[in-house]
Amino acid sequence: MASINQNVYPRAAPDFRNLGVVLRTLVLVNLLVIIAALIRAQTLGGAWNELLQISALVQPLLIISLLALMLLSGWLQRLAYRTAILFVLTLVLALAVALYFAVGRALGLDAAALQRGCLLTLLATLIVLGYFDLRARALSPALTEARLQALQARIRPHFLFNSLNAVLSLIRENPRRAENALEDMAELFRVLMADNRELSPLSREVALCRQYLDLEALRLGERLQVEWHVDNMPGDALVPPLVLQPLLENAVYHGIEPRAAPGLISINIFQRRNQVHAVLRNPYQENGSHHAGNRMALNNIRERLQLHFDVEATLATRVTADSYQVHIVMPYRTQRSDGRG
Repeated sequence: MASINQNVYPRAAPDFRNLGVVLRTLVLVNLLVIIAALIRAQTLGGAWNELLQISALVQPLLIISLLALMLLSGWLQRLAYRTAILFVLTLVLALAVALYFAVGRALGLDAAALQRGCLLTLLATLIVLGYFDLRARALSPALTEARLQALQARIRPHFLFNSLNAVLSLIRENPRRAENALEDMAELFRVLMADNRELSPLSREVALCRQYLDLEALRLGERLQVEWHVDNMPGDALVPPLVLQPLLENAVYHGIEPRAAPGLISINIFQRRNQVHAVLRNPYQENGSHHAGNRMALNNIRERLQLHFDVEATLATRVTADSYQVHIVMPYRTQRSDGRG
């Protein structure tokens, strides 16, 4: 196994288009405003008046700054970290000065108030940016890569051996299909062993899943029925690599292999507004080990969805009398919208 890289994710400015980043910024800045009001107030009762006075200037600046950063976020993502941070500080400071000349004088604020406001603005911005930098470091230590590599390595040994046996049985009677199967295996393991820390196109993930299911079909035959619904799939959407294949592996292992009769795995991927939905459904047996077997893959995928998309992505499961369903929702991001085009 490759050595674990300590710098799993390069430092980058926060993605201000992300709902989680916006909400955390709002909460953190308002906490700082409350602390400032408590410090300035002589009494607890006077803290409310101080809070209103500070908020009258801070809230407009906060909203305008967030809107500007949301519009510029894709461009900021392409900048070096220090350059991006310097730009954010300059932008917020410039907006603070503009707000002072727009409304500050009307409120009777003097030059000294402008200086204090600029210093507090810089301090608050540095605290917010520092928080996001520390949070990114906490979410992406070597442990994150170790878990991802564990997920990559957990493709079951019996799948490899069974696939090889299935290929060997095809060599004489259908050498062309055996050759294609070996190519699929090589591609599958190449992706599994690759450095999969960056987002990749959804079309690539689906192609990998098709190759995996084709290999499983060699040994399971008609017992494995697959139904694809991808007519409305946005192939250019960026998703975490290996976000679907481990779920399909579990679907085969827990939903198809224990059955003597054919079983259907349904994959439905579509775009709705600015979100990408992936719904996977497979047969379910109540007395099986489905829940225990799925937990590792589900937890790992949840962690990676949070790492890439924060609160904008969700993973939900639903069990019925005869089926098990996983529903993943991710924001629709492309290379162009993600600042990479």
